[in-house]
Amino acid sequence: MTNALQQLQQLGQSIWLDSIQRSYLAPGGYLPSLLHAGEVDGLTSNPSIFEKAIGDDEAYDEQLAELKGSDPRTALWSLMKRDIVDACDLFLPLYRESSATKGYVSIELDPASAFDTEESVAEGLALFAELDRPNLMVKVPGTEPGLGAIPRLLAEGVNVNVTLLFSVARYETVAQAYLEGLRRRADAGGDLATLSSVASFFVSRVDSKVDAVLGDDSPRLATAAIANARAAYESFERIFRGPDFAELAAAGAHVQRPLWASTSVKNPAYRDVLYVEELAGPDTVNTMPEKTLDAARDHAVIEDRLSGSGGEAKQQLQRLAEQGVDLNQITKELETEGVEKFVEAFEAAVANVAEHVG
Repeated sequence: MTNALQQLQQLGQSIWLDSIQRSYLAPGGYLPSLLHAGEVDGLTSNPSIFEKAIGDDEAYDEQLAELKGSDPRTALWSLMKRDIVDACDLFLPLYRESSATKGYVSIELDPASAFDTEESVAEGLALFAELDRPNLMVKVPGTEPGLGAIPRLLAEGVNVNVTLLFSVARYETVAQAYLEGLRRRADAGGDLATLSSVASFFVSRVDSKVDAVLGDDSPRLATAAIANARAAYESFERIFRGPDFAELAAAGAHVQRPLWASTSVKNPAYRDVLYVEELAGPDTVNTMPEKTLDAARDHAVIEDRLSGSGGEAKQQLQRLAEQGVDLNQITKELETEGVEKFVEAFEAAVANVAEHVG
């Protein structure tokens, strides 16, 4: 009998673990077990995940001892790169078996370059070349400068995870940047079948902001994020199942899948698998931390709740606007705050490493 995580895979949704620790990667460890069970087919990481891992996992002690006296920032990158390479190698057989549709591992660029196009491109190219794994994805924030970096990295064959997306309008711009990157790659004679990208659309943070505007007694609590994501999915269906993408698909290109990020609920009053159940659907990714993964396996009820949901979602968003919810302003705030949080998390991880190598 299949569990909910396996049912999501059958539905056409990839499940990526939103976590990494060195001990997870050991033979017989947490990640190989998930992979063997067919419950996950990829992984995402970020600085806050690494900060927690380095603080909690004794498996880093040996390398930290070797890095004694190193610059803390350089040491952090050494730790992260080793984990990411090992994770890529773990998922590489799946990547090959699936014809480059599964088995991706994401690492984030230094968040300090989020507002610098040239730095994002240079760092992304260097990181992809150094780690030298075909199933590596480089995370680029979907900020205005990031939009300029996306097609340039894709044209060079770099897989891109576009992160920190909160608005439907920005999602659509990112999808167009992906198409532009594919066209540049094709024009240069590059292989489109081995190029992949996801668009990471953040969920729970939207509800946290909107619910604060609505107030505790509103009947529309916990509706904004799902409606917002479903509206983005409608844009995905229109763009990638229409004529704009057909020619690229014929040349071997994959769709740029929406990735539902921040899918652990922030409000304990809400069902703990709310964003798993309500955003289940084909050609998507849901990235979950351990707690959400366990809850989903245990009691999520899975069916396609995305296909054809865009019309009702837009009506929900209109009703929220009539109640004073300015989603455009909220999503702008969330993007700015998101970059700030990533920078803070990266610096906290550097400080953590400094305590070990300083």
